[in-house]
Amino acid sequence: AVKLTERPHEVEEADRAALRAVGFSEQDIWDVAAVTGFFNLSNRIAIATDMRPNPEYHGQAR
Repeated sequence: AVKLTERPHEVEEADRAALRAVGFSEQDIWDVAAVTGFFNLSNRIAIATDMRPNPEYHGQAR
């Protein structure tokens, strides 16, 4: 996830092979990429638009 975020142009088959070697399935790899991509997208939009957290939501007891 870090490499995909910081240096996406460097992600290669060896990275996917390393994940498979420790038990990640193709679906797991897809899920990691999808979640990483979503967080990168939402964070960049929030930064670009100076979006602030909703105080009511963050004030709720969880």
